[in-house]
Parts: sequence; structure tokens; C-alpha cells
Amino acid sequence: MNSLRQFYFLRAVVAFAWVALVLLFSRLALPTLVADVLLLLYPLWDAVANVLDARRSGGLAANPGQRLNAVISIATTAALAIALGIGGNAGGVFTFAAWAFLSGLLQLFVGVRRRKTGGQVFMMISGVQSALAGVVMAMQAFGKAPTIAQLAPYAAFGGLYFLLSALRLTFKRPTHEAYERGSA
Repeated sequence: MNSLRQFYFLRAVVAFAWVALVLLFSRLALPTLVADVLLLLYPLWDAVANVLDARRSGGLAANPGQRLNAVISIATTAALAIALGIGGNAGGVFTFAAWAFLSGLLQLFVGVRRRKTGGQVFMMISGVQSALAGVVMAMQAFGKAPTIAQLAPYAAFGGLYFLLSALRLTFKRPTHEAYERGSA
């Protein structure tokens, strides 16, 4: 559980750092290339994070949700590069939205599977919110597609949920069963 807590802190820090970079560069009149690179880094990091998390908890074979999420995130990074090149921001936002929807559902699945480890309520909420945000972003892509700065709250909420999960694991009271094992 200690490694899961540390991992959730890491995920929170990376999400908040990504948001900070997006906001910093957007104040500096974010060039399209920088915005595209930052957008590509988000699902790529998610792929790496899923592999790291799966390794920590029995490997990719034992964690089908994380394995599938890693594969989807890698495929999304490639598809996102193509979509940005062909469809510009709208194509990129639509691809990012599809990824947010799928990865949110998979995060919900992983949270449900891990619910007994603690701190998973926030992961399940985050998964649902990610899936819903994906639907909203996809609809927006057909109108005036949001900029990367307008997508930053998505990552900020994700970081917040990882932080809350890490804090929940940090301050989780031992269960009655843990007390019984400790007194035996």
C-alpha cells in the first residue's frame, strides 16, 4: 500500500506540473507545436504510469485494466499526432476526448478491482468524471474546439483525485482485521 500511495503522489505531481506548463506557455502565447507536444505527452505519460503501476502490483498479465489502458494510451499518442497533423486542434481534441472516455472507464474498472486496498473511491470518481469529460470534449470538438489551456482543468481534476487517494492511503486507519493481526 505504501508504494501505491507514493505512486498516487507521483501521478498528482506530474498532472499538476503538466497543468502548470500549459498555463505558463499559454500566457506566453503558446505556439502550436508546444501545445501539440504537451497534448501528446499527457496520454504518453498515462501509458508509462499504467505500466509502472502494473509492475508494482503483479505485472501487466495480472492487471488487464492497466494493460489495456497502457495500450490504448500508446495508440492514442500515435493517433493524436496524426489527428493534430491532419485535423488540427479539432482533430486533436476529438482524439484526446476518445482517449479520456476510454481511459476513464478503465480507471473505474481498476478502482473497482482495487477497492479493498483503500483510496479507490476517488479513483472511481475520477474514472467516471474522465469518461464524462471525454463525451463533453468530443462534442466540443465539432464546434469551436477547446484550446489546450481549456483542457487543463481535466488534468487538474485528475491530479486532485490522485492526491486525494494518496492522502486517503496516508491517513487510512488500520482495519479491525489489521488490529487483530497486530495483537496476535
